[in-house]
Amino acid sequence: MEAYTDFASVYDQLMDETPYGQWCNNIVQELEKYGIRDGLVLELGCGTGSLTELLAARGFDMIGVDSSDEMLNIACEKREKSGYDILYLNQDMRSFELYGTVRAVVSVCDSLNYLLEDEDLTACFRLVNNYLDPGGVFIFDFNTRYKYETVIGDSVIAENREDCSFIWENYYDPERDINEYDLTIFVRSPGEAESGRELFARFQEVHLQRGYTLEEMQRFIELAGLAFIRAYDADTLGAVTGTSERIYCVAQENMKIKRKENEKKI
Repeated sequence: MEAYTDFASVYDQLMDETPYGQWCNNIVQELEKYGIRDGLVLELGCGTGSLTELLAARGFDMIGVDSSDEMLNIACEKREKSGYDILYLNQDMRSFELYGTVRAVVSVCDSLNYLLEDEDLTACFRLVNNYLDPGGVFIFDFNTRYKYETVIGDSVIAENREDCSFIWENYYDPERDINEYDLTIFVRSPGEAESGRELFARFQEVHLQRGYTLEEMQRFIELAGLAFIRAYDADTLGAVTGTSERIYCVAQENMKIKRKENEKKI
């Protein structure tokens, strides 16, 4: 069952408490540390474009990549309303292609947890390294193995709203470090049945995410040729602990700089 198809229509409604503004401020502050205040920025797993729009409003020339047509359709509707010149590409994070390099790459809301195999993350990070300007910065977050094992694994979350409701069942497989999300969503349909009762459409999606440790992420960063800079707890913005549920990582492109330095020596 493909993820982010029917779910896309109510994604923003159900994710209305997501702190996109806070995430945007954090990313902008991080980028400014490296002198990046404008220019091209790529967002991987951009979804409906909520963060993409906010970064565009802060003066960045945004490119958004996502594998879901349905999510990108909503992103394009937002772009039409805002008027920002955002380029959206329907591509897989493991094999995306750009027209040139960018100053930074960002990825939030555990998009990278959808990459389930070691080679998937390595392929994605190598492409990031390839498309970054010399000294360009890669900022991303990920859900930790601790979060799936202890916090949400094998739990059921339900929420009832006026226009839509959902049941979110979690099944964690410790042998593969994979968490399965089984989503059942009920969405109010326009109009009423002949009986006068309100109608709700029901649809289901299955999402798979893999839990990672910081040590694993550092290894993937280095395998891709990127330089690991630092990591911090995404909720507290402090040091990573054994109970951190979401972690931010900052990495930097350094091979192009080294090549230029070597060319100068020659």
